[in-house]
Amino acid sequence: MAAESASGYIQHHLQNLTFGRLPEGGWGFAHTAEQAKEMGFWAFHVDTLGWSVFLGLVFILIFRAAAKKATSGQPGGLQNFVEVLVEFVDGSVKDTFHGRNPLIAPLALTVFVWIFLMNLIDLVPVDFLPLAAAKVTGNEHLFFRAVATTDPNATFGMSIAVFALIIFYSIKVKGLGGFLGELTLHPFHSSNMLVQIILIPVNFLLEFVTLIAKPVSLALRLFGNMYAGELIFILIAVMFGTGILWLGGMGVVLNWAWAVFHILIITLQAFIFMMLTIVYLSMAHEDSH
Repeated sequence: MAAESASGYIQHHLQNLTFGRLPEGGWGFAHTAEQAKEMGFWAFHVDTLGWSVFLGLVFILIFRAAAKKATSGQPGGLQNFVEVLVEFVDGSVKDTFHGRNPLIAPLALTVFVWIFLMNLIDLVPVDFLPLAAAKVTGNEHLFFRAVATTDPNATFGMSIAVFALIIFYSIKVKGLGGFLGELTLHPFHSSNMLVQIILIPVNFLLEFVTLIAKPVSLALRLFGNMYAGELIFILIAVMFGTGILWLGGMGVVLNWAWAVFHILIITLQAFIFMMLTIVYLSMAHEDSH
């Protein structure tokens, strides 16, 4: 595989199916990466949105099926699996969240399972879903990315939703004055009123950066790890296209080894996002000042 074709292969797999306003007018799908960039802010990554919604429905249907078949007698395999998962998440919430809010446990369960399912798609061979989408649409050059968490739009969307909950509960529990006080009266405090007024800008700068860092760290940690994992799978797939037998054989071994290791990554990243969500919301419920 020539360097140009390998580069084109990689870029094609890293480009989302984008819908937006075309440069020449009207709305439609971008046929090149340049067109996608020119669409600007109001462009939609159809593949990311589609897979996110689809896997969210898969999560709902699986748990609905388990709930409908739930029994106090001998449970089936699905009920056992769901019960273990619910108990695991519930235990994590009880150990980490110190307030009282019936929303936190269901939210944590949703975050963990939904992100895990989106990450899990990364274990599907990199060419399988794009080729299937190309055959269905009849467009062999169709851009199509199936792993939603490799798109920063998806990870930032989830982290911004968590951030909105942090702000909401911070104000609800502490009041607007208490929330603003946290941003302006800490970490530096003085009994001298004049000194405290002088310290307000410094406190606000430090606390505001800390506050904004929460959604940014949530989004970038998940995106960075999953993007790197996807890229490694793509680079391994390039080895199969070289036409060199021993290199293709090495690609098989590397693909298997990375897939096994990646199972840990996709689970760990879903768990980290869930735990940080619980921790941040627990901090929002603390009214110690």
